[in-house]
Amino acid sequence: MTDSRCMIPLAKSPQEYQAYRISPDSSNKLALAFDPLKDKVSFTCCIEIFDVGGKTPPNRHMYATEMFFVLKGEGQATCDGKTIQIQEGDSLLVPPTGIHTIENIGKSRLYTLTIMVPNEEFAELIRSGVPTELDEEDLAVLRGKASPVLS
Repeated sequence: MTDSRCMIPLAKSPQEYQAYRISPDSSNKLALAFDPLKDKVSFTCCIEIFDVGGKTPPNRHMYATEMFFVLKGEGQATCDGKTIQIQEGDSLLVPPTGIHTIENIGKSRLYTLTIMVPNEEFAELIRSGVPTELDEEDLAVLRGKASPVLS
């Protein structure tokens, strides 16, 4: 017997993620895995991909907590004037109202799994940006494969 309240799990592959740059000159792109606009959830989950030297502008969320899990690369996180180094396998939690930036300080792209709870219009901001594509390197990283050698 199954529980009638049980929802069928929603699964997506990286090829199904919709990617955006918040503005044409953004040095990072965000690939939406799950968001309230498309998936009827209360949070936003995306893969954030920072170009070499890429950085988010200083920003804050009044109610949302934001979590970053570093999938690949190395970066620097600053929140309310305090700076720490982050690398593959590290987790970072930014509380509501913390003014923060994330910067790629490595020699290759920085990839983070980024989750914001509640959404606090994060998905709307992302989706209002410039659509872009995930390239071969992005898809290889998201699939857990060795990145192809880029010339």
